Amino acid sequence: MDLLFLPQTVEKNKRVGSRFAFRSYYLPQAGTFQYSGFYYIGKNSVHIDKLVQMYKRGYASEGMDNMKAELLRSLEQEKNILPEVIFCEAKFDLAEIRKLKQFLRQHPVLNSIPLILDGSGLSEKELEMYRAYARPDEILFLQHCDEATLNDKILFLRKVKKAQQGATPRIEENVPTRSLQMGLLSKRAFDILAASVALLLLSPLLLLIALAIKLESSGPVFYISKRAGRGYKIFNFLKFRTMYQGADKRMGELTHLNQYDAAGRGPVFFKIHNDPRITKVGSFLRNTSLDELPQLFNVFMGDMSLVGNRPLPLYEAARLTTDDYAARFMAPAGITGLWQVKKRGNKDMSVEERINMDIDYASKCNFATDLWIIANTPSALLQKENV
Repeated sequence: MDLLFLPQTVEKNKRVGSRFAFRSYYLPQAGTFQYSGFYYIGKNSVHIDKLVQMYKRGYASEGMDNMKAELLRSLEQEKNILPEVIFCEAKFDLAEIRKLKQFLRQHPVLNSIPLILDGSGLSEKELEMYRAYARPDEILFLQHCDEATLNDKILFLRKVKKAQQGATPRIEENVPTRSLQMGLLSKRAFDILAASVALLLLSPLLLLIALAIKLESSGPVFYISKRAGRGYKIFNFLKFRTMYQGADKRMGELTHLNQYDAAGRGPVFFKIHNDPRITKVGSFLRNTSLDELPQLFNVFMGDMSLVGNRPLPLYEAARLTTDDYAARFMAPAGITGLWQVKKRGNKDMSVEERINMDIDYASKCNFATDLWIIANTPSALLQKENV
């Protein structure tokens, strides 16, 4: 078993940034790198011991300059062994962690290694600051993560980063090409035509549903909430109301029933099996997906598309602002989408699986895929689980 060791100390009066710029090093061809073990930046011996038990080998240093120098030195070694994941304690300044993230992101090889921030000791306000400004790939509380949970998180992050490496531009770099612009125009024209025809034909049904909602319970016919769509664009999302009035205020007391694992304080969705806040009419509307019909107005107005990734409530979208998770927001918000067709009604679907499917659609979506999703949507409407 390899033993954990501390890399040789880099003298503090020497700036690693200029001496070890990756552009001055020879990079072996793709596919020659091996990934093994971990790298930990910080001094928490309990966390380091935990990672040693998990990985059997790894590296640790108290400062970021040591880590950068060690990684760049590893690129020149014959075996080209790099860590599978990098952990960093949150004790470092926000600007330092942000520079570390940029250092990894801009490197043609190191950008495939996930950077996880250990949020131990941070308040909720501080967590949001680190998440929004430092933008690590994930923030975890290592003292609360068992080996299985931690391993699943790391495997998911590595899979996402590998899929995106050299393939999908990030949101701020996504400059549409001429062919992409034509594709978007075609998609928009199809959306307008389909939404217009559907609203015209379904208008009697819409009126009947509105009447049923008003007769069963007090409150508005439509449920309107702020949602985040493509490029984090915020818009008013329309649905038929399926819950009793004031249901949003009960989320706190029902958190323990959430079918998605929210213990890691990372990306989280909120969905309850047999939600007690749903009305009888609302249950029927949800199981038949008729509650989604008002979104045709969103499609007509350009806030959404017929096919895309689910527009998220702002509290969920705020958890998905890291570089890799943000890739799901490159796709338009949609009434139906890849995960709705493949996994709708599956109460065992994990957060990671859902995000991965969103990212997969965002990176590969085209008109043929949209038509396939639309064709398979009817069979997914009558879901088996009341969620």
